[in-house]
Amino acid sequence: MPNKTQSQTAELEKPTRVRYKVAVLTVFLAMITYLDRVCIATLAPNIMAEFTLTKVQMGYVFSAFALAYAVFEIPTARYADRIGTRAILARIVIWWSVFTMATGMAFNFVSLLVARFLFGAGEAGAWPSVARTFGRWVPKKERGTLQSFFFSAAFLAGALTPVIVTWLLGIISWRIVFILFGCSGLVWALIWSLWFRNEPSEHPGVNAAERTLIANGVEPAAIHVGGRRFWRKIILNRNVLALCLMYFPNSFAFYFCITWLPTYLKERHDFTTGSINIFTGLPLMLSVPGVILGGVAVDRLTARYGERVGRCGLGAVAYGVAAISLLIVPSCSNPVMAAALIALAVAANTFTLSAAWGTCIEIGGNNSGVVSATMNTASQVGSFLSPLLVAYTLKWFNNWDISIYVMSLLFFVGVACWLVIDPRKRVLD
Repeated sequence: MPNKTQSQTAELEKPTRVRYKVAVLTVFLAMITYLDRVCIATLAPNIMAEFTLTKVQMGYVFSAFALAYAVFEIPTARYADRIGTRAILARIVIWWSVFTMATGMAFNFVSLLVARFLFGAGEAGAWPSVARTFGRWVPKKERGTLQSFFFSAAFLAGALTPVIVTWLLGIISWRIVFILFGCSGLVWALIWSLWFRNEPSEHPGVNAAERTLIANGVEPAAIHVGGRRFWRKIILNRNVLALCLMYFPNSFAFYFCITWLPTYLKERHDFTTGSINIFTGLPLMLSVPGVILGGVAVDRLTARYGERVGRCGLGAVAYGVAAISLLIVPSCSNPVMAAALIALAVAANTFTLSAAWGTCIEIGGNNSGVVSATMNTASQVGSFLSPLLVAYTLKWFNNWDISIYVMSLLFFVGVACWLVIDPRKRVLD
């Protein structure tokens, strides 16, 4: 907590805005994250053709990332809670950038599988570490809005990636695309490690007024404990369990969009190549205003009606919109309408992101990294299963609609979970 001298000094000066520079750096991180994740969906036909891969094999390539991400998410986030996010995020980005480039050097199915698994292992913990960063650097009243810009940057990059990749394929090979994208992460890691500090008090650019402003919405750092009792409280907590189940459909549906959506649009609705690029990017493009509006709505509704309505009420309504939109898709005879409903469902899904991650910060406190990682690990199980469900339902039933119905059902379950969650109850109280 700030002392009396600091408080008096803060009253005489205008707060610096270093926290916004931190937010800008995380925005670029979000963009690089989705650039590297989404590009493989557009490059998949080239990869499948060169290595003679079936849809099931490509499904395993997609899922290898998610499996590794799920396995290493919690340990990485727990380490970030202990030592801070400066070193952890630098390591994460360097690792995943190297294996993004390694994807472009794959020579067969097995090497491709290994590269994507190690890529996922490297990226694990990135977003929980950002949540941890926001928890230390951003006052409570600003978190929803700043988190919304972080998520929207990721979706904007993801929306533009198919167009960028298609253009690059006209001048370079798919292998060079991976190498080029991997280099962007190395540049970010260098800047982050040289400039960022774990705590505002450690950064020379933060004045007393900004430290006081941040401290009013951020609890003091604490010594982190572990052991069976700690993990039992985390894993068996009703809020955490509900968050995990709620967040499962989030990544299940989203991963469908960044892996199989181009193929779905071509095979199920006969879209042309040009239209595929547009409608593949549409869910992520709509997610940009969706997540920004969601973040602003969370802050305003929370300020007026409290955290239960501001986070959980908003989440339940948005998930209901996603569930109903997907339920209509299989019966849609108009291809454009079907693609638009999928995009609407994803946008409604992303409308809840600030609510979900903000809830993790609220109930987690100094353990917000590991709480958000637990939630995100559950979602990565959805990411792992999503491509495989599509691949096997196509192999066994030759039917795309089964996957759409499953996603709709999962969102209905998510509505019930939002009604159970209570952001006012801390995990370790």
